[in-house]
Amino acid sequence: MARTGSGSLLYRRNVKLDHFLKINTERTVYERIRAYEPCVVVSKTINKVYMHVVLSDECVYLTEYPPRTLTTAFSFRRVRDIELINDLPDFLSGKDRELCQHIRVTYLPERPTTKSRDWLRRDKKEGLPPAAPPYRRNSHCPTVMQTSDEFPALRTQSANGTEEVPMLPPTRSASWPNQESLGLLKVPHPPAPPHRRSSSSSPSPPDQRVNISESGQVPRRIGSFLSRLLRRDDMKDKEEREAELHFYAVSETSRFYLHLQSSWNSFIIRSTLLLDPLYRRRCSISSDSPPEKRPPAISLERTAHLFGQLTAELLQKEISVESLYLLLQELRTAAHRNAALRRLFWRSSEVCAFLVQTLEDSLHGCQSLTADQLLLSTLIVQTLAVMFRETEVEPARHFLLSAKKGALASRMLLALLCDPVLKSGNQRSLVDCELQALLADYLDAACSLLFEMLLLGQEASRCSPFDNFLSVGWILRVMQPHPHLLAFISYQAQHVVLVLSDLQEPFLSPAQSVLLFQRCRLLLACLQYNSHLAHHLRSHFREEFRYSVKLSYAREKLPPHYPISQPTLRLVEQILTLHKPLLTNTRALMFEKGL
Repeated sequence: MARTGSGSLLYRRNVKLDHFLKINTERTVYERIRAYEPCVVVSKTINKVYMHVVLSDECVYLTEYPPRTLTTAFSFRRVRDIELINDLPDFLSGKDRELCQHIRVTYLPERPTTKSRDWLRRDKKEGLPPAAPPYRRNSHCPTVMQTSDEFPALRTQSANGTEEVPMLPPTRSASWPNQESLGLLKVPHPPAPPHRRSSSSSPSPPDQRVNISESGQVPRRIGSFLSRLLRRDDMKDKEEREAELHFYAVSETSRFYLHLQSSWNSFIIRSTLLLDPLYRRRCSISSDSPPEKRPPAISLERTAHLFGQLTAELLQKEISVESLYLLLQELRTAAHRNAALRRLFWRSSEVCAFLVQTLEDSLHGCQSLTADQLLLSTLIVQTLAVMFRETEVEPARHFLLSAKKGALASRMLLALLCDPVLKSGNQRSLVDCELQALLADYLDAACSLLFEMLLLGQEASRCSPFDNFLSVGWILRVMQPHPHLLAFISYQAQHVVLVLSDLQEPFLSPAQSVLLFQRCRLLLACLQYNSHLAHHLRSHFREEFRYSVKLSYAREKLPPHYPISQPTLRLVEQILTLHKPLLTNTRALMFEKGL
């Protein structure tokens, strides 16, 4: 479950909010909540209301302070940008004003429909259903269904059934409780006088308030006050237009911005990859099979049991390469489908250490690489990369990677680097060409894993100013002594240039687009956090980034309907911007020398 708090890498639980979320949401929704934090919320229709912001892997919800109802603020599929704004809010004062983090989310509001999808809206003849059994309605958010086929080798038997994405049934009054829940009374500074409050945040008149009867039923109502506020602008016209939602976290060390960025990154990567039918089959997501024919989600207990069996088989002595490969395939496939399994992976330190050791032995234990070694190494790196997805709030992951001054993380970083060029004779045989293709697959997977490590490093850089372990700078410094680092980074830069040149195919596939996004994040980190790598990239790729990599080419390569296209274009623009000072200084130096 998510944690909340500030001042440390691991969050403290808010027991009251956690209990509210647990009893008012289905298990499939509750397990996907990643973090929550109290923030001052500001939008065009919400005027500085102190609320809980609840973050899942697909949506951001808002609930009152204290919690009463839960309403969807926006879905990540509608987000266009998430920024950290450097300003001092006028409505705060003193230390709170200086420590506040201002987060701005730009998104496209949902289009109004004839039948609202908000879980708080009911039919005029329908009242609030009893608390048990829970009321269910289909969600409008895309959801990855977890099935009992998550472990293909370790088969389980389960009855066919449906697992709809449940919406959130309120068990308390859906109206605002009082004036205090509408103001900034929880922020440590004097609240505004009541007569100065915004008219949009005034409480409902007494005759419109909802009271819970002894039978647990409430009178019919159109929807919550907050829900109407979030959707009022959408009803004015049907054209899509950008809206802004502002979060003010009164804490200098708040990690909520990083959680928002991480969740958004995970969502745009997953939703882009899901456009590929092969990836959908790997995740057992089929648009052709109706929900009623999908098996129910596997239980946490069953997941833990099957993971324990798989772990025992992986760690057995003298396991053959063939058996190891098949078991790792099963582990990777199950991790794609089951978020709970990814959390269990980090709680079992033996499995992660075993994979790192196997990667070291397979990739660096011999003078020359074979096809079997490359295939096994690629599968190990792909498995590790999947395990990082959506597990940033898992405490076991931080404890494992930061233990002993980041010993295991250092081994993982150094193990994944290799020479991108095979050493062979003057004449390249067919076997060498096949090995080079396998090596290219490995280097793609290694970039994806390094991308996940850099996301981890960004969080550590932000929230642990006195601890350099696992920060982006620390990650790049650990890899710097490796003899193949510069060749590895050059390989990734060359492929960015090749993909964005006008000599390539007109459109990128979903997998190619995701890989381009990850490579751009890697290059941007090198330019921003490591002077040695930045100098290498600027000196060796100055002409390529000047003439070949253009934003117009990138727009032609990235289909606009890919969720990852716009974030990738922003990364390309940042990379090109960081190269401009170098070009100017180079021309000035040549002019001074008369060249």
